[in-house]
Amino acid sequence: MTARTAAALSSAALVVVVSGCTSFYEIPIETPIQPKMDVTPFQRVFVAGFIAGGSEDVDANLETVRLLRSQLRTKSPLRVIEADVVPLVELAREQAAPDTGTVPPLPPQTPAGGEQAAPSPTPTTITTTTSTDGTGAATGQQSPGAGDHPPAAAPDRPQGAAGANQAKAAADPQHTVRIKDEKDLEPLEGIFANVDYWKKLGEEYQNPLIVTGTVLFTPHARSGFVQREQEYYDSFGRRRVVPVRTYMERKGFILRPKFIFIDGRTGTTIYSESFREEVLYSPQQSTPALSSYFELMDRLIPSFLSTLSTQRIKGSRILLK
Repeated sequence: MTARTAAALSSAALVVVVSGCTSFYEIPIETPIQPKMDVTPFQRVFVAGFIAGGSEDVDANLETVRLLRSQLRTKSPLRVIEADVVPLVELAREQAAPDTGTVPPLPPQTPAGGEQAAPSPTPTTITTTTSTDGTGAATGQQSPGAGDHPPAAAPDRPQGAAGANQAKAAADPQHTVRIKDEKDLEPLEGIFANVDYWKKLGEEYQNPLIVTGTVLFTPHARSGFVQREQEYYDSFGRRRVVPVRTYMERKGFILRPKFIFIDGRTGTTIYSESFREEVLYSPQQSTPALSSYFELMDRLIPSFLSTLSTQRIKGSRILLK
């Protein structure tokens, strides 16, 4: 018995000595992820604007441009161009009008002094009046009607197409573009294939990498059984948590952005990627639409940045010595 006891004590002492000599080291590591696209030919990036729609509570075009520019300033080697957001909806709508005919016409009534939109220049109105000098000859006079405008205003029409559409939308609420789903986007997406337009825009900003695309941020509702954890205490006062299936009607939002990267030197698309994120809230939770938008965009930002620059995933490893 004494020998067995001595052997057990010696084994325990050996284990203590070995464990005492063991050391653990936590080593931080970073795993680089190569970008999906080669951006070495570019020195600048221009987040131009997006064809956005869905919820009227959030200006998805403006908010997306602001968010992406702020992220690229700190997490991209490219210089971010600060410029006005391009009103792509108006430009795409104007381009689609003569080709697809999807744009509804303006109402016949126009505001006083306003100009009625037409695919061709407004004809000059000529009013014929009869001379009262007894000769019976008819003299033609040009009537200064609402349709007659000075020739100096003509050059403003081609270069101010987006501004003209915005003025029409302000004067006539029915003319405002409403994009509710992907079907409304289809006739407008042709602007991304307009090589001449993007090349001209690239020349204006010294041939940058242009970021554009579409953004749909739409309300969403779903009902069904949801599994949640319910807490209770048994007869002995012990806390218990059990999963419970409950029928619930939840509301939230769906974010569907499509990022398109265009070469500003040639006007051609070099890469595009689509995403879809969804969030649902319980009926008792009231979340503003703008907060939900940023919550969903936070999930997509890492994937967006990995397209342009090398991203590093930080972690740690445990080493035993």
